[in-house]
Amino acid sequence: MPYVPVAEQNNKPIELYYEDHGTGTPVVLIHGYPLDGRSWEKQEAVLLDAGYRVIAYDRRGFGKSSQPSAGYDYDTFAADLDALLTSLDLHDIALVGFSMGTGEVTRYLGTYGSARVAKAVLLAPIPPFLLQTPNNPEGVDGSLFDGFIDAIRADRHAWMTGFLTNFYNYDIYAGTRVSEERFRSSWNTATSASAIASVACVPTWLTDFRADLPKIDVPTLVVQGDQDRILPAPATGNRLPGLIGDMKHVVLEGGPHAIIWTHAEQVNAQLLDFLG
Repeated sequence: MPYVPVAEQNNKPIELYYEDHGTGTPVVLIHGYPLDGRSWEKQEAVLLDAGYRVIAYDRRGFGKSSQPSAGYDYDTFAADLDALLTSLDLHDIALVGFSMGTGEVTRYLGTYGSARVAKAVLLAPIPPFLLQTPNNPEGVDGSLFDGFIDAIRADRHAWMTGFLTNFYNYDIYAGTRVSEERFRSSWNTATSASAIASVACVPTWLTDFRADLPKIDVPTLVVQGDQDRILPAPATGNRLPGLIGDMKHVVLEGGPHAIIWTHAEQVNAQLLDFLG
């Protein structure tokens, strides 16, 4: 299996698992919480058919990657991404993030620049800044996230059921856009992730990306649903115009957070048009 070492803990390597398929222009896919690289299956097939090289990896703590007890912050996540891109010697790539993965895209470009990156895509974005503060009144009260942490620690498996219900808007789309089997598969993936990572990633959602966004100097596509219960558009993507220089913003009617699954056809059309 392909792995890239990114750090060490207790004299043992911390490794990222990745899959690398196809040829042509590289597209690097960065998954959302609490899933893994396999969550991109509806995009990967379409991108491969269109002639792209597709690389999807599992964030530390998730999927087949190492599950260390530390390193759950966006500076480290961006460093992990840089290690992967450097190891594979990728250039002129399209960097595509979904949900939590949009934080990696943003922090990577803000820290390492765009020497390797030609285009960026933020799907169901987490930037610019979720936490409500005096200079960020549009944000969300931090006590909500404290409650998430308490609930995960109390019963992670039960909390994931509720989270995924809102992830897919399952009460609306069950049996139509989301099968029971898909929901169950996502729950299995979520609960097989590191228990430490499942908690430690929650505070990262409150990362302030406002200083990173003006440094994004490549064409950027932002796509989100107008019924996103996890990262509502008014607190996230609707605030990005003007913060990213060259940006296209698309809002999908009826789209929940998990647009890469429930609205894959529309997402894929936007993605292929933007990349092409």
